Amino acid sequence: MPGIRLPRPNLIRLRHAAARAVLLASCVGCWSTPQASDPSAPILVIDGSSTVYPTAEAVAEALLERGLESRITVGISGTGGGFRKLCAGESTIATASRPIRTPEEQACAANHVAYVELPFGWDGVAVVVNPANTWTKSLTVAQLRTIWAPAAQGTVTTWRQVDPSWPDEPVHLYGAGVDSGTYDYFTRAIVGSEHSSRGDFTASEDDNILVQGISADRGALGFMGLDYTAEAADRMRVVPIDDGDPRNGDGPILPTPATVADATYQPLTRPVFLYVRADQAKRPDVQAFVRLLLGAEGRRLMTELGEVALSEPLTAAARARFEAGTTGTMFPGGSQVGVDLATQLGLAPAVAP
Repeated sequence: MPGIRLPRPNLIRLRHAAARAVLLASCVGCWSTPQASDPSAPILVIDGSSTVYPTAEAVAEALLERGLESRITVGISGTGGGFRKLCAGESTIATASRPIRTPEEQACAANHVAYVELPFGWDGVAVVVNPANTWTKSLTVAQLRTIWAPAAQGTVTTWRQVDPSWPDEPVHLYGAGVDSGTYDYFTRAIVGSEHSSRGDFTASEDDNILVQGISADRGALGFMGLDYTAEAADRMRVVPIDDGDPRNGDGPILPTPATVADATYQPLTRPVFLYVRADQAKRPDVQAFVRLLLGAEGRRLMTELGEVALSEPLTAAARARFEAGTTGTMFPGGSQVGVDLATQLGLAPAVAP
């Protein structure tokens, strides 16, 4: 079977960013098949989070470089879409930027689909403004809640209403689409309830659309996954966030791979996941995919992409969960703000993120 050569490390982030941009600009739910392969070969179907997509595609390419005899499709239908396909038996692996929610668990149970939940990395949700915004040096969680709460729709419309020292100019909001795990986690962390926010904002699963809007709008305020902000640093500015808890650092914290990895960027640091169908977990291609992602090469690929892998002790605990075939979720009810993965994975709380 023809192999695919991996890009050079200094190009891999740009290549995957471009691939994601093209795919998402076409439609949500499109597919990437990152190899030419024997059409009779088995198909490994992976679908879900746009946040996790670059890592999933990079792991797929690494496996094909090694000669894996499978075709692999990597879809981007959002975390919610990925769970729907997993629970309907239409995919083998769901990628997710939040844990599975109770209605999704119930849908899987109704279709007799069991899954192995595997955290494998961290992501930070970045809050961004237009570069012409010179007044918003930082934001508190309380200020973000004032802006994004459902009751703010039609009421909080200017920057001055958030802080009297800021200009009396319109505030225009941008964020991830409502089928996105990024939207679910942001609303849980900031508003207090998943899937709860004002509705008068520009919503898109495509980060490029958000960046285009924010870069052209002096009054823009938006949120998106941290990994994309580095690629658009000349078109928007990331704002430090102050959660008011001195245990997470003194004052506003800027999201970076370091502050996400050490969990000082709160409350907008969250784990990212694979959900593997239990009845497919012994397939050689599934085992190869998971073991590569949760191994040294997977950690290297994530670093090259600007992603944040779990610490080795946490990664080892996730590997053990997969090898044991442990099913079900460690997060009953969905996302948990400030989650302690060490405790969730059965390790001492002192284990580093």
